[in-house]
Amino acid sequence: MTSRERLTTVIKGQIPDHVPVAPDTSNMIPARLTGKPFWDIYLRKDPPIWKAYIDCVKYFGFDSLMDGYVPVVFDDLTPPDESREVIVFQNEERIVTQRLREAGGKRFWDETVTVYYIADPPTSRLDPLSIKLPREPDNFEEVEDIRDWPKGAEILSLAKQKMGDHGLVGVYCGSSCMIWSEQEIYQYYDDPDFFYERRDNFLASSEIRLQRLLSLPDRPDFISTGFSGTLIFQTPEIFRKLSLPIVKRITALCKEANIPSQIHSCGPQHELVKICAEETDLTIIDPLEIPPMGDCNLALIKKLYGDKLVLKGNLHTTNIMLHGTPDDVREASKRAIDDAAEGGRFILSTGDQCGRDTPDENIFTMIETAKTYGKY
Repeated sequence: MTSRERLTTVIKGQIPDHVPVAPDTSNMIPARLTGKPFWDIYLRKDPPIWKAYIDCVKYFGFDSLMDGYVPVVFDDLTPPDESREVIVFQNEERIVTQRLREAGGKRFWDETVTVYYIADPPTSRLDPLSIKLPREPDNFEEVEDIRDWPKGAEILSLAKQKMGDHGLVGVYCGSSCMIWSEQEIYQYYDDPDFFYERRDNFLASSEIRLQRLLSLPDRPDFISTGFSGTLIFQTPEIFRKLSLPIVKRITALCKEANIPSQIHSCGPQHELVKICAEETDLTIIDPLEIPPMGDCNLALIKKLYGDKLVLKGNLHTTNIMLHGTPDDVREASKRAIDDAAEGGRFILSTGDQCGRDTPDENIFTMIETAKTYGKY
């Protein structure tokens, strides 16, 4: 089987030739493999992270479930942004940008900045004062040499073409979280109606976006509707009020259109798995992290919900993948396969994102274990 065939088989609830294997290498490892400063990837899109990721998939040879890295933007569904990103500070280790809008001969600066590092993914929404920069800079430089890439349907088709039979390409639509920062947790308790209105508006726009995606001649292979830290920013009760209506509607529309849906949400997830299995039409959930990052027991989740959801997880990304030996990776992979592979509906993966310096040998060992020990 090709990777595409293997994943499609598992998603349908059927038995593939061996357990699919898809370590989470979403950002840091693809950027490292380019050999370029990370700001080239994230700021100048040379290459963009989605292309670097596909190159990473081909380098290692795993089964890619590419969950939403491709920025499929439809101009007519996106409010125009009159601001632009400019450089307000740079040295050998980092580039700091801030969004600037000019109108009526005046400059209007965004309240936060983004820091692009030479060897780490960027940090966004930072208060400039926290890194000893003024809120309104006196000097700035334009960002030069930004690569131009297609938008909308064209970029999706390009990504699918480059992915080929190496996996499936998903696109974001909807969300499992309506609180997006620590500050908004406090704001929710002061003004819940603001978030109910956000929920309703977001759901309406997500339905329109989903119909556009589903009407494309070359539509996504699946729809990603998750959010990192769903049950960190929200309690299960808040999730039910704000985000569950979105997840239920988007997954129901996906089921009706015969397209899989997926949630990626790092952190505690056991209760989210239960709710999604019992109350939504969700197809795939990951990364099912173990303590202390998460609260998932893979064998128990398989027993309770393995007939309703495709489970993807859950090797520890630091203790095992980053700091472990190939033997550690092999044994952890075998345990996960023993815990969840029976009957199918399982994709061997890691917790949330393998670290930048994860040894290539550990990733290759994980892949080889799935192909041999995970053979059906």
